[in-house]
Amino acid sequence: MRPLSAWLPHDWRQRLYIIIFEADTREGRLFDVALLAAIVLSVFTVIISSVPAVQATASLPMAILEWCFTLLFTAEYIARLLSAHRPLRYALSFYGIIDLLAILPTYLAILVPELHGLIDVRLLRLMRAFRILKLTAYVNEAGVLSIALYNARRKILVFLGFISIIVVIFGTLMHIIEGPEHGFTSIPVGIYWAIVTLTTTGYGDVVPVTALGKAITGFVMLLGYSVIAIPTGIMGAEIHSVMRKRAITTRTCRQCHTEGHDPDARYCKDCGSELGPYQSDLPPPEPS
Repeated sequence: MRPLSAWLPHDWRQRLYIIIFEADTREGRLFDVALLAAIVLSVFTVIISSVPAVQATASLPMAILEWCFTLLFTAEYIARLLSAHRPLRYALSFYGIIDLLAILPTYLAILVPELHGLIDVRLLRLMRAFRILKLTAYVNEAGVLSIALYNARRKILVFLGFISIIVVIFGTLMHIIEGPEHGFTSIPVGIYWAIVTLTTTGYGDVVPVTALGKAITGFVMLLGYSVIAIPTGIMGAEIHSVMRKRAITTRTCRQCHTEGHDPDARYCKDCGSELGPYQSDLPPPEPS
């Protein structure tokens, strides 16, 4: 059976694909800006409609607005399937699943009203703003974060091991200093206190009473601020290293939907498929 996209003329499919999936042309940027505005307004509508006063006075207009947004996103999802060379691959991609989840809750809420609150998943679609703001060099479909996290895995494991040693040492020390009479009934309780204090959460259910215990608590609090900066620095360095190797275009492969190819690339860097001609109204990106 021929796919739905086969019923559209090839040139229209190609043009529709460039407008919907890429953002380097004027039409593509306008489409993405309008789409992001619709996403924000739809989520705002859901949030406002949850207020009891609004439910009592304007439930019908809110419901109409919600269905208008749902039909709009449904039409957009169908257009993406029609323009994609491989609709199933797009449907199973990260953004394809998010696009589907953006419209499913409204339809499912007809059968199960409690699922209507899940419509806030539409906020995840705001990740498309990275394409408009030319931040694909930093976050390309979350690929940069994944690569940076993978590259930093050993450093992170060493950091977690160091933190584990710290909380065990200070948890044991507080158990010895404060003792059961002050709430530190065991070493695990002391470790729990150390984790809560080191992360600057501070529930206050277990607190030191002695002067020495309070002094140690202050030191652990200050240490916590320093510890928070370490994983941030690790991930920041790895993201910077990865993004320098990334292109800053939104050129997308029609086969696997990988984004960020060089303007002069002829084949997809992931699946090897031949790329169509690059169309852009923007000046050529500077090499990293």
